[in-house]
Amino acid sequence: MNEIIRPGAGILYMKVGTHAQESLDDIIARKKKEIEDEGFGMWGYGGNTCHPTTMVQPFARSFEEKGGEIFLCMEEMNSKHRAEPIRANQYSTDGVNWIDVPPGIKAVGSRYALLIGSLETVDLELPLNEARVAVGPSKGRIGNKYIQGQVDKACFEIIEPERGANEPLPPSKPIGLTAKLIKPYAVFLRNTD
Repeated sequence: MNEIIRPGAGILYMKVGTHAQESLDDIIARKKKEIEDEGFGMWGYGGNTCHPTTMVQPFARSFEEKGGEIFLCMEEMNSKHRAEPIRANQYSTDGVNWIDVPPGIKAVGSRYALLIGSLETVDLELPLNEARVAVGPSKGRIGNKYIQGQVDKACFEIIEPERGANEPLPPSKPIGLTAKLIKPYAVFLRNTD
């Protein structure tokens, strides 16, 4: 284990790749520049498995209340996301009250975004049998049973390993990027043009 993926940690796991016709390398460079210029970046995504108000925000707050931090742990995948790169110009923590996206941030082709305060290239392994879904209808489900088929993101809590010394290593996911989530953790995006 390491300082990010360790028992008791809150991990938001996500598969990442080409998005809105932009390569992952280009996205990483742009996000690092956003963090440098604006103090934070917005990592866009879609789907309801990590809905901002029903999943990510309660998950992050529960770990914050315990003095913990939430890290986004990303596994690179091959993707062909060809959505139009439409830039969001407003964001909201609740879907009701909207704020302008800072001019130095380019959130494109996404319904939601995670707010990140750092972005690092890493070489880690996420042992899925030591991860449990931490919030929502699948709460308590083991990671290697949850991350199957079309499920490409999850809010996990890492638990103590239960294997003996002679047991094989558990199924794991290679993590190539990490980002520290910052308040308000997850937001809705929209374009009003």
